[in-house]
Amino acid sequence: MERDYAVGIGEVLWDVLPDGRKPGGAPSNFAYHVSRFGLPGMVVSAVGADSLGRELLENFKGKGISCMINTVPYPTGTVQVSLAADGIPCYDIKEGTAWDNIPFTADIEDIAKHTRAVCFGSLAQRSPVSRNTVNRFLDSVPEGCLKVFDINLRQDFYSENVISKSLHRCNILKINDEELEIVSRMFSLGDGTQQQRCGRLLSLFGLKALILTCGAVGSYVFSPAGTSYIVTPRVEVADTVGAGDSFTAAFTSGILSGMTMEEAHRLAVDTSAFVCTQDGAMPELPSSLTSRCRNHKG
Repeated sequence: MERDYAVGIGEVLWDVLPDGRKPGGAPSNFAYHVSRFGLPGMVVSAVGADSLGRELLENFKGKGISCMINTVPYPTGTVQVSLAADGIPCYDIKEGTAWDNIPFTADIEDIAKHTRAVCFGSLAQRSPVSRNTVNRFLDSVPEGCLKVFDINLRQDFYSENVISKSLHRCNILKINDEELEIVSRMFSLGDGTQQQRCGRLLSLFGLKALILTCGAVGSYVFSPAGTSYIVTPRVEVADTVGAGDSFTAAFTSGILSGMTMEEAHRLAVDTSAFVCTQDGAMPELPSSLTSRCRNHKG
């Protein structure tokens, strides 16, 4: 087995949207988009021994998403998603689900040992079983692996302890402007500008990069070497479900392909903008985007 996986670990579920069910969860969205950039994406999670779980696995197979998904005696996850007039989603996340109970197995450990990048969040760490699996996975990855903490604060499914430990384990943090306010209070970052507080987080946790997304305004990538800022393109929004995950995946794919931080940032912005024009979290990406990674690698 080659050391080359880009792994999304955590929740897999059905987003129950106004127009029907669509597969979702940040880890599967991440793995899907990474694979579209020509990298070996992998999702690590769990589903139930039920029709929703079987359908989810068939869906992933049809989309060409590689999986290490265990079947456990809990129901497959669902999230009720309602959309505001501007396409911004609101989530009602069910508890006691399969992805709250992801076991750490020998097969999962083997994947961890052959991983170049892993993306994880706070949501799957709401339960002790999955939190243990996420942490053991992070402890098992090779030296130099990109460990992307896409913080994804949802409802009240997070704690200062989980956030602090995750920040100490990651080397790239992705956070949005609303989440930055919460984290600023948690860690007493002061009353400075967003840029100043991000700089403090970067230094405090010794990060390689910190990505701050500010919705329709723009996004930043902060690193010890400097700062990149890109204005968000104006597009006709269908919905924003999965747009942030596509941003994370595109940025990670760019870095793994040898792009500079600025080049990877531009790819992430353009990818996320396109996803906003489509329905659901996993649209087919145009070659004008995916070829940028492939051409850079070539």
